[in-house]
Amino acid sequence: MSILKWLGLEQPSGEPVRGESGEAPGGTRGLREIVDRLDDMEPGHARYVAGFAYILGRVAHAEEGISEGETAAMERLVREAGRLPEEEAILVVRMAKTHNQLFGGTENFLVTREFADTADREQKEALLDCLYAVSAADESVSSVEDTEIRKIAAELGLEHRDVIRARSRYREYLDVLKRGRGEED
Repeated sequence: MSILKWLGLEQPSGEPVRGESGEAPGGTRGLREIVDRLDDMEPGHARYVAGFAYILGRVAHAEEGISEGETAAMERLVREAGRLPEEEAILVVRMAKTHNQLFGGTENFLVTREFADTADREQKEALLDCLYAVSAADESVSSVEDTEIRKIAAELGLEHRDVIRARSRYREYLDVLKRGRGEED
């Protein structure tokens, strides 16, 4: 699937969607250049980056809103994982967030399963760590986010010990542990 199609800027015929003025939406030259560069990416790598970003958005959106800190963490992680320039990472994250908000309930499992089918164990474990990093971006990993990460890990075929290993690196941000410490004070 082309990036234009994913953005909803391409019709089934492959022609760009045109507005009333006859101009394609998002017609700025900069946006077109970014989309062209993403379309030129090796298809397997593009699918990996898109799936990675979408799944990050899935956990960020678990509480019905994505904070600025979570967005910044997603952009950094997508830039690193995808070996992308900053502007491309920003675009990919924006697309992933929008797609997740619009279709998340129906596509979460499908996207995660496809990622699981193509990623190796190391990539899955790295994604798991990144999920906790995004959740902890606002210095809090809520129970809702933690539950979503556990669900994603299961869909990826990772084991409970993998979750515990990743989760332990973010224990200071786990709300469930913060409440326990607060009650003792």
